Amino acid sequence: MPKQVTNVASDDALTTIYRLSHDEKSEVIAARIAERLGIKPASVAGMLSRLRRDQLVTMDGRKRIHLTKSGFERAETMVRRHRLAECLLVETLGLEWWRAYEEAHLMEHSISDVTEPLIVGVLDSPNVSPFGYPIPGTGQHPHPLATRRVSDLKDGDVTTVQRVYEEDEALLRFFDEEGIRPGAAVKVIQVAPYRGTMTLEIDGREVVLGLEAARLIWVPDR
Repeated sequence: MPKQVTNVASDDALTTIYRLSHDEKSEVIAARIAERLGIKPASVAGMLSRLRRDQLVTMDGRKRIHLTKSGFERAETMVRRHRLAECLLVETLGLEWWRAYEEAHLMEHSISDVTEPLIVGVLDSPNVSPFGYPIPGTGQHPHPLATRRVSDLKDGDVTTVQRVYEEDEALLRFFDEEGIRPGAAVKVIQVAPYRGTMTLEIDGREVVLGLEAARLIWVPDR
């Protein structure tokens, strides 16, 4: 009998909590999880109840959700497999960069303890995803996870893209068309807060970017 993939919904919730709390340094509440997963708040409430029962998450007095040690370890495993799948798709199979998150999400649940080390070997032990995120569990991260965003920059600032928000395929396609990828050189030409835009020079090209999109691009902290 083929091995069956189980607990997909629980794993998706755990990885969402991990991304919000660990990657984005945001407080995690049920409404934010529902928004990210695109499901109804009532469904999230039931899922969180099961995760608390299984001692994978806790909830404090302000309704903020935290991963327990075992919950963090499970989430980290799934995030690692997801980012390895992104690397495999982009670097080995030649998939378009902007498609990789959604396709990797389909693959992550089917990567097992048997196949994971084989993928790592084929990829020569990568430590960062195509979107600039550290791959957990490698023990070697090329840089600390930045908290500064392009929307925090001022006129004349010069920096490079460290990572971009990976969960919106349409946004990623826009980034791809404009050359906004990890490692791209950025210079702020003008911030126009009343227009809600920033004019940037990206690797020598001028790009006008909405402030909301600029919040979804991270650059190294000072």
